[in-house]
Amino acid sequence: MTRAIIIGGLLMLLSLSGLAQKGGESTYSFLGLTNSAKVAALGGEVVSLMDDDINLVYHNPALLTSGMHNHLNINYINYLAGINYGYTSYAFTVEDVGTFATGIQYVNYGIFDRTDELGVSQGTFRASEYAMNLVYSRPFLDTSLFVGVNLKPIFSSFEQYNSFGIAADVGIAYHMEKSLTTLGLVARNMGAQITSYTTQREKLPFEVHAGITQGLAHAPFRFNVTYQHLERWDLTYTLENSVETITVGEEAEKSQFDIFGDKLMRHMVFGMEFLIGKNFHLDLGYNYKRRKEMKVNVHPGLVGFSAGFGFRISRFHMAFGYSAYHLAGGTSHFSLTTNFSSFYRKSP
Repeated sequence: MTRAIIIGGLLMLLSLSGLAQKGGESTYSFLGLTNSAKVAALGGEVVSLMDDDINLVYHNPALLTSGMHNHLNINYINYLAGINYGYTSYAFTVEDVGTFATGIQYVNYGIFDRTDELGVSQGTFRASEYAMNLVYSRPFLDTSLFVGVNLKPIFSSFEQYNSFGIAADVGIAYHMEKSLTTLGLVARNMGAQITSYTTQREKLPFEVHAGITQGLAHAPFRFNVTYQHLERWDLTYTLENSVETITVGEEAEKSQFDIFGDKLMRHMVFGMEFLIGKNFHLDLGYNYKRRKEMKVNVHPGLVGFSAGFGFRISRFHMAFGYSAYHLAGGTSHFSLTTNFSSFYRKSP
């Protein structure tokens, strides 16, 4: 009964957290970037994978467990158009209190030329954004139900325009050991822009995601299905020009069933892991929404698909993930994780 009250209360909190937002209607969009090579390879969104991988905590703070004590991770992403970003975090457990993690995410947009209205050069400037991550998680009632919170102070700088904000993520995860099943639910980026770039404050990119991870008892596979953006049903959007309204990724005519199926699938992200022993894994993913929005119809290629692998060497776990965004290119993700506790032995 108590467990049901806790879960029900969290679900009510998630449902009251804000209005749906479309692309371009919120600020700090870098908060939605995928940092982990493994998550990138699994389609870009995973909120229910219960594993001793500190990278997963960024997507759902409830996935932070005592098994990540003394873990450190470093991520680097070679993004599009010369942009690069990364994320690093460290976790530690306090007995009878819970598990904590602290981290920082950054985005470096590069160096830009500054010119006046006549095109005369006035030097250069930089653009970058940062978000701290202060995470707390603990099990409730038993070791199967986890609740986590992530507090994120945000700083953004574009030339002379600066902004400061605060955001929070709230998540739950329920792990069923016998059936190898994990359920996850998270509300991300609840908060406000405290100081704006100009005189008008903007909304944060609020989103709610749910997911399920299912392992197999007698086969080395693990499957992930994530339902992204519960806060809004219709994820399609339109481009307006002087002639007509174009629905991006849509054909001219579709039946109501096809339209419903398309809108449903835009919420779905699929991932599969092939676990080869304890020291190696292969990952595959498919993001339908990304494919519909970014593909070129005459030659769609592998847009929306992703793949990667990870392996352990000595005390380090290294992973690589690649996501195909467009025919023009994709993103490469690199992750390095280590457990500091493995560098020393406890006294007998």
